[in-house]
Amino acid sequence: MGNATPAGGGAAGGPRWLKRLTVPGAPAPQAARARIVCLPHAGGAANAYQSWTRHLPPAVELLAVQYPGRQDRLSEPCSETMEESAGAAAAALAELPVLPTVVFGHSMGALVAYETTLRLARHAPHAAPVHLFVSAAPAPHRDREDLPALDDESLIAYSRRQGGAQPEVYDIPELRELLLPSLRADFRLLTRYRGVREPARTDVPVTAFGGDRDAGCPPGELAGWGELTTAEFSTRVFPGGHFYLQGREEQLTALVAGALGTGAATPTP
Repeated sequence: MGNATPAGGGAAGGPRWLKRLTVPGAPAPQAARARIVCLPHAGGAANAYQSWTRHLPPAVELLAVQYPGRQDRLSEPCSETMEESAGAAAAALAELPVLPTVVFGHSMGALVAYETTLRLARHAPHAAPVHLFVSAAPAPHRDREDLPALDDESLIAYSRRQGGAQPEVYDIPELRELLLPSLRADFRLLTRYRGVREPARTDVPVTAFGGDRDAGCPPGELAGWGELTTAEFSTRVFPGGHFYLQGREEQLTALVAGALGTGAATPTP
């Protein structure tokens, strides 16, 4: 079993927005030499990346953004704008001790990761990542699949089509009541978020991942992210749909940690 502890410094809300994911026997946070920061998909939470901890070397700490309105933040109002989510994530990351950092975002998390990276470059360059990984999301200036309506039935049907983990949870009334408000808020955020036709470019290297059967983000859409960086760009396509990353944690962590450099990326024996 793993666990999550607050991470972050003195920024308002920082410890709530970042969760440090660990396994028993992991080193104290001050022993880390590098950092991976993960941002979940719409309706997701920090623990979506808990399984990554088993495949990372002790020198790499794993943090995940915890959006409000879910899990330990269930009592808080959900974020419904990109400005709030990316702004709060960037502020929390800016308060952390400086370490080589890579950022990984999946689906909605890819867009929040991109916007967070832009904010760090502008306001806290010391905390800017050395690499940005975006997963299963078209670039913000490209046309996207139509988003679902925000009623319960449309949201649940969309989630089932995406093939996320345990879609049967929506069949349990108590869990539906807990999960739908954050899912609805996340899709309201996506509906309000409109990437401009010439969005800002980052000087951080970008890698775009995707599944070869992802109807919402076909492999050809990944190339659009290359237009948003002045640095190196690459893509990697995996077998699978929108949640191709499930069951592929060892491969993905090796690729993501590899961007931190050889020393930090050496896996645990």
